[in-house]
Amino acid sequence: MRVLGLTGSIAMGKSTAARLLRRMRVPVYDADAEIHTLLAAGGAGVAPVAAAFPGTVVRGAVDRAALGARVFADPAALRRLEQILHPLARAAQRAFLDRHMRARTRLVCLDVPLLFETMGERRCDLVVVVSASATIQHQRAMARPGMTAEKLAGILARQMPDSKKRILADVVAITALGHLPTLRALAKAARLARTIPRRRKD
Repeated sequence: MRVLGLTGSIAMGKSTAARLLRRMRVPVYDADAEIHTLLAAGGAGVAPVAAAFPGTVVRGAVDRAALGARVFADPAALRRLEQILHPLARAAQRAFLDRHMRARTRLVCLDVPLLFETMGERRCDLVVVVSASATIQHQRAMARPGMTAEKLAGILARQMPDSKKRILADVVAITALGHLPTLRALAKAARLARTIPRRRKD
């Protein structure tokens, strides 16, 4: 089995790329979706988050807006939250990989926004970075509900610059030119990932 990493900064088109990979019948582990599951009612992250951040749980689920307000401008609080959620998310990711290893799946994808920032590329055989111009990124991000210039600046400050991600990538998928160029880049990445020697460190 080969593992394809998919990453990119905010509003660069990663969700679209993940959907295209699924259409190519590549199983995708979605790190953002896993965090939503962990914080939803019954999720494994609810109790520890409630203990660390009292008042952020409503009707058995974490109020993501309230939690975000608590950690957004507080680096220590954000680190505390990451120390709770990252091990849980990694365990879910490991279970995903183990399940597909047993099924002898040839290629899977790890869709992780902070792949390089958390050294997640070590668990991949090849990495695709989705990218677009800074202008398009800003337009896309500011169109999201609840987004502000201050919030966007804070998110970008915690992410590796797009220029550095491009350098580290095996394949760069430009997402500002429509789905076809993105699909071609992903098909190239999938083809390479299936044929190159295993590179990841489990």
